[in-house]
Amino acid sequence: VQLQASGGGLVQAGGSLRLSCAARGHSFRRYTAGWFRQAPGKDREFVAAIGSAGDTTYDTDSVKARFTVSRDNARNTLYLQMNSLKPEDTAVYLCAAQNNGNRRAASSYGYWGQGTQVTVSS
Repeated sequence: VQLQASGGGLVQAGGSLRLSCAARGHSFRRYTAGWFRQAPGKDREFVAAIGSAGDTTYDTDSVKARFTVSRDNARNTLYLQMNSLKPEDTAVYLCAAQNNGNRRAASSYGYWGQGTQVTVSS
């Protein structure tokens, strides 16, 4: 499956963005899909994931309170709605897909998009 993320940009603290990840190729609906982020000089970290049945997983309670992961299988698209953004949310956000394994682990994902930059100014 091929993935392409979009929707990033520059936003002030407290603002919102919605990221999209368009999937092409194999049956996207069968995959668990996730969002990761990577800030300069830091490791890639898990943000959120959604299973084929719509079950969701978030990294922390803070992320869960502000972000919402969803998918539209008819459109083969994954979303991440981000509200109340903070400067520490600044990173490249990447979407990924997997069909088994620990959904919090980047190593479990076999398919990756190219990432979209999110910058939150204070």
